[in-house]
Amino acid sequence: QVQLVESGGGLVQAGDSLRLSCAASGRRFSAYAMAWFRQAPGKGREFVSRIGWGGSLQYVDSVKGRFTISRDNAKNTVYLQMNSLKPEDTAVYYCAAGQTTGGRADDYDYWGQGTQVTVSS
Repeated sequence: QVQLVESGGGLVQAGDSLRLSCAASGRRFSAYAMAWFRQAPGKGREFVSRIGWGGSLQYVDSVKGRFTISRDNAKNTVYLQMNSLKPEDTAVYYCAAGQTTGGRADDYDYWGQGTQVTVSS
């Protein structure tokens, strides 16, 4: 079992930055791929970024060059640094864990409760 708790969301203006954190409890954090998904009002859950247990990285095209995912296995934490935020980045951001190489929500077994990110224009 892995429990995930996100933090770091908030209300910012376009062009600002935020760093989301996801703290994991449970064993063998380093064995899991960690991902960030987001869900905007009225839309489905969208893959944002993934970091594998070996450090491989994936990003959705819309955030490439602006968002950076990282993990600190000693702290059981994964981060999402979000720069140059846009209004279209507004969503609830979810952290997920799974023993997978995939980028679909169904590939992940454990989810946090989500943190709201709102970007005003």
